Amino acid sequence: MFIAVIGGSRCTPQEATLAEAVGQELARRGVILVTGGLSGVMEAASRGAAGAGGLTVGILPGDYPGEANPHVKIPIATGLGFARNVIVVKSSQAVIAIGGEFGTLSEIGHALQFGIPVVGLNTWSISKGGKLNSSMLHADDPVEAVEKAMAAAQRAFPP
Repeated sequence: MFIAVIGGSRCTPQEATLAEAVGQELARRGVILVTGGLSGVMEAASRGAAGAGGLTVGILPGDYPGEANPHVKIPIATGLGFARNVIVVKSSQAVIAIGGEFGTLSEIGHALQFGIPVVGLNTWSISKGGKLNSSMLHADDPVEAVEKAMAAAQRAFPP
C-alpha cells in the first residue's frame, strides 16, 4: 500500500512531530510512504518512516534527485514544479494531510477529485456554501490518521 503524507515545506514543531509519528506508524504497518520529497512535513514524515525501517518515495518538483531530503530512499525528479502535486496523490491509495499552505490544499483537492481518500490531521477543512463538506476525513492523532487512511484506501482500492 502507498500512502502520501502532504504538508508544508515549512511547518511548526507540532506539525513536524505529528508527521514524524505518522511516518513511523506507516512504516510499522508496512506501508510505503510517498511525499513531495523536500523539507518540513515531508522531511519529518520521511525521517519517521525511514527510522522505523520503512520505504520512502519523494516526488520532487525539480530536475535533480539530490534535492530530496536525506530520508528519501527513492527520489523521483519530475521537473514539473507544483504540477508534481498531481503525481504525489496519484501515486497513493490515500493521503494524510498535516498542516500546510495552498500547495497542500491543491493536493487535497486533486486527491478528492480523483476519488483518493484524504485524512486531515491539523490541516485544512473544506466547506461549500458555508457548510462543512464531509468528503475529507479528520483524525485527532497520528495513529488514528494512519488507521483511517489505511481503511479508506482498502475501501477505495480493494485488492
